[in-house]
Amino acid sequence: MVDQSPSLPSSIGDVALWEPVLRLLRAGGREAHTAAGSVRGAGRVGRNGWSLPLRGRVSPACRRAVDQVRKALARAGVDEVVFAAEIRPTGRTTLRLTRYGPAVETAFGRPDLGVLLLVDGALPEPWRRLPDPRAGAGPAPSADPELLERTLRERLPDATAGATDEQIAAAGARLGVALPEELAVLYRMAPGHKGEWRDAYGPVGCDLFTLDQLYVVDGASRSPRWAFAATQTAVTRPDAAVQALAGSPGWIAFGDNGGGDRLAVDLTPGPSGHSGQIILIDHEKSFGAELVADSLTDLALGRLRKEHPDPPADRLPTPAVAVAAVGGGSGAFATVRDAAHPALEVLSLGDGDGDGDCDGTRFSLAPLTGLPRLRTLTARPGTLADPLELAGLTGLEYLELGPREWRALLDAGAVPRTLSAAAVTPYGDEDPASVVEIANELLALWDRPRIVQALLEGDLGPVAQRPTTTP
Repeated sequence: MVDQSPSLPSSIGDVALWEPVLRLLRAGGREAHTAAGSVRGAGRVGRNGWSLPLRGRVSPACRRAVDQVRKALARAGVDEVVFAAEIRPTGRTTLRLTRYGPAVETAFGRPDLGVLLLVDGALPEPWRRLPDPRAGAGPAPSADPELLERTLRERLPDATAGATDEQIAAAGARLGVALPEELAVLYRMAPGHKGEWRDAYGPVGCDLFTLDQLYVVDGASRSPRWAFAATQTAVTRPDAAVQALAGSPGWIAFGDNGGGDRLAVDLTPGPSGHSGQIILIDHEKSFGAELVADSLTDLALGRLRKEHPDPPADRLPTPAVAVAAVGGGSGAFATVRDAAHPALEVLSLGDGDGDGDCDGTRFSLAPLTGLPRLRTLTARPGTLADPLELAGLTGLEYLELGPREWRALLDAGAVPRTLSAAAVTPYGDEDPASVVEIANELLALWDRPRIVQALLEGDLGPVAQRPTTTP
């Protein structure tokens, strides 16, 4: 059983540890001052990085102050702490420390709450999607196992024996898919030791994995973040060579291009592709793949698909019926009824500027009731006519609402239990403590680790006045 209410270690919750950081914030912070003259600032300090709202270049004093906190975090076994401080003119200081824990996907570069991970390990639907079957999809005309074998023999005349048929069959059994003939030829011919290859890029122009290192690329291995992935869709064009997927049981990764990108044999091609084609899986992208060559033979001979490649899947045009916005902004639908469509997957309500009410308009969700594919709804604070209408959306896996809307659902016991992730989007002046309280109530419904907060009080003393001189 995971401790659902961990406390903040006393060494971290000591205002003396944070005092040098607070003094830097008061002296050089870029946060706005309040009408009463107080300085407010927020940031984060973690064992692997930090972000403070300071002007100009990072000074040695700043590095020393931050390093002191980071060392304390390391000693306490805490990965990261988010802080929000208010320093009054008298020096009296309020410091709020927050430790999010494993059930929160924090926002990059900002002290925002981020996304609540309600179901451990859950993936957004596009990352779970399996390939569409293509009966009769065969290898490209250029696929030529005999030519590939002759080419490899010429390149590796003195190489020791590669894999046996039994080892290749065992690899296929481990992967759950038989190795295609070209890939089997490659491993029969590949030398037993990398040192026997004539160049660092191996016999087919890449850093070849060993037979035991072959793996199937699946959606979980692409590490999607819900904050991005919840609003994405998977659209495969009718003329695409590669299906728009995060992974596939037929994507067998066999090498690296030297920059961290994977090369894979694709056994589940798109409508215009070929079984056994070679695709590139970009390590900087969490979705999609690009066609490199029509066959492994083409790859070995340098016959690459450099002209008119399929665009990356995350850049494909998305049909308006799959992703829609209502209210505010160009291209948005005027009403929810206009956006409602059986193919609708992702709906956004409001202008997305985070300033609360969109334009005073409140939207009813009734036209969405029964839509079979609707899985994501994001609604800016104040844009729902009745949050309880969410009961009619039975397939939601991601929901983003303002604190008042979440409070209405919590008080009514009407939070959709189909959710895998959620976000609380605060109003501009929302009390951070109340936002965390709502988040913890949501986490409790799924028995997930809670967010921990500590409120500290301190006194930095008044700002020293510079002495004045008289002429």
